[in-house]
Amino acid sequence: MRLFVGAAIVAMLATAPAEARGRWTEAQAKAWYDRQPWLVGANYTPASAINQLEMWQAESWDPKRIDHELGLAQGIGMNTMRVFLHDQLWVQDPEGFKRRIDAFLTIAQKHGIRPLFVLFDSCWDPNPVLGPQHPPIPGVHNSGWVQGPGMAGLRDRANWPKYRAYVQGVIGAFKDDPRILGWDLWNEPDNGADQYKGQEGKEPLVRALLAQVFDWARAAEPSQPLTSGVWQGDDWTPDGSGGGRTSAMDRLQLSQSDVITFHDYSWPETFERRVKQLLPYKRPILCTEYMARGNGSTFDGSLPIAKRYNVAMMNWGFVDGKTQTRLPWDSWKKPYVLEEPTIWFHEVFRADGTPYRQAETDLIRRLAAAPKGVVPAVR
Repeated sequence: MRLFVGAAIVAMLATAPAEARGRWTEAQAKAWYDRQPWLVGANYTPASAINQLEMWQAESWDPKRIDHELGLAQGIGMNTMRVFLHDQLWVQDPEGFKRRIDAFLTIAQKHGIRPLFVLFDSCWDPNPVLGPQHPPIPGVHNSGWVQGPGMAGLRDRANWPKYRAYVQGVIGAFKDDPRILGWDLWNEPDNGADQYKGQEGKEPLVRALLAQVFDWARAAEPSQPLTSGVWQGDDWTPDGSGGGRTSAMDRLQLSQSDVITFHDYSWPETFERRVKQLLPYKRPILCTEYMARGNGSTFDGSLPIAKRYNVAMMNWGFVDGKTQTRLPWDSWKKPYVLEEPTIWFHEVFRADGTPYRQAETDLIRRLAAAPKGVVPAVR
């Protein structure tokens, strides 16, 4: 009996969470940000991949294209990229996945780029499946992007040990790697992805798991910051409890993140109002998604404001490819199969590597070259 009890205690200790590091203090977060250049980049998927699974799986891994495209980023002054991972890639081949992440980091370092890695995502298809991915749906924006972990995985808490292994396996392997900017634990966790059915009760499941993900990530003792970005609601101003005035999800994200991240696809005046709402947190602010030309969010409108406030900026999309995010969100209702949209929604470069709009790449380069907080005069 004693032997049985002793073995049980050992087993419990082996699975108990390690003592997690605390959330960074404001001073720690500021010290980290003071060491960074003004951060400017994009959300990156190579043009050859329709989603994060196709980007990273061994059969479709494309380091030559990645090297070429990150060279384009370097050429316009970009120094970071937000890059999505996926839990199923870890389950499929953890050692191979780590090798490919390391190879990506080597390519990125060559081009002076430090990525912000995203671990989970609530956007688009709730039923991710490994293996060959379907081809793009003609005329449709982001027609193959997948959620992670997906609805089936969210609904069964028996999967939590698997997600913990993924979070701590990936972060633990790279927790002291200076090539990594940080860890974005969950992209738009309360995004309903309403064009897909069968997602009833999703938000509470995600919120419960995200709270655990923050704990698991901190237990891995990363030297890089942790975050999850707010993206909806009208007012993120602190309410005295460490979180925003809006949803329970916002409060969780804002109270747990070492650095504050947010998304904004609105007009410049709305972007600036959002920044002002977040300034009272007294932490670095990174805008990890923006720039939807047809929605009023542009490089010309938002980038100079961000530079003035020292807000890091990562636009959605980079090189036009299989994600088809040059097409607007409404393409899910009316696919652009007969003609192109009047203006591209996202993306910086055409498939051949030429800028969609030369004035935009010139602006990015000029702002990136100027000292922090300085907006050069328009030429």
